[in-house]
Amino acid sequence: MAFSGISSSTGVSPSTREGCDVATIELEDVSKTYDANKRDSGVEAVRNVSMHVESGEFVSIVGPTGCGKSTLMEIVAGLTDPTAGEVTIAGEPVTGPRRDVGVVFQKDSTFPWRTVLENVEFGLQMHGVTFDERRERSRDVIELVGLSGFEDTYPNELSGGMRQRVAIARTLVMNPAVMLMDEPFGALDEQTRIMLGDELLSIAAETEQTTLFITHSINEAIHLSDRVVVMSARPGQIKETVGVDIPRPRNTDVFGSERFNDLSERVWELLKPEAESGLHR
Repeated sequence: MAFSGISSSTGVSPSTREGCDVATIELEDVSKTYDANKRDSGVEAVRNVSMHVESGEFVSIVGPTGCGKSTLMEIVAGLTDPTAGEVTIAGEPVTGPRRDVGVVFQKDSTFPWRTVLENVEFGLQMHGVTFDERRERSRDVIELVGLSGFEDTYPNELSGGMRQRVAIARTLVMNPAVMLMDEPFGALDEQTRIMLGDELLSIAAETEQTTLFITHSINEAIHLSDRVVVMSARPGQIKETVGVDIPRPRNTDVFGSERFNDLSERVWELLKPEAESGLHR
């Protein structure tokens, strides 16, 4: 099944992305302070974060709990404004949610009263896509995420991993140029996370979307990413970016390889003091 066949006026066809910067993400000196309980100083979540993500690149962010990873994701998604700095996608400032940016969160977001097919086509329906087109596009994406045969199944009949596939499919069917994923597998067991990671690699390779991925798992970040951004304890700043030079295509065979272990140790060396510091904040 070729995902490139899924295109319409809703979303961006992958073919139009080739050779251009429509999915490039740029953060320039982004800071965010929350005025928690109206205290004078507020709570500084992130400070002076600058980052560039190339079109088609897969970048993961790791950092201690409370370092502002999710805050950065919300800013890039246009769900909250930075206190200072600017975020652009394809050179345009992010001022709110965009149709070419898809977001997948950790929390189960499926509608329990809708079948798998009805869940996946929901966004297309809201955008006025015709019945025949949205059904065709939804079935194609359901096949892409490995849920063929479950179109008429309700979420309460699915495992947690399968429900997350539905959430991913519902985002993919809109054909976004950018995918933002905030710990989408965080609530799943380790075996399911690894297998879904393999599926996500296949999807990313086929769609050529730009992906910004948040995780607490160092191994998951290395398995999936072109680069791993390591953040400091709050206020979150970029401590270092680690390039992942393991050849693609990848699968679970990379786990335990010498290069994988070297990269894992490097990320942990950077992350450990920040995690220890975060425990005391």
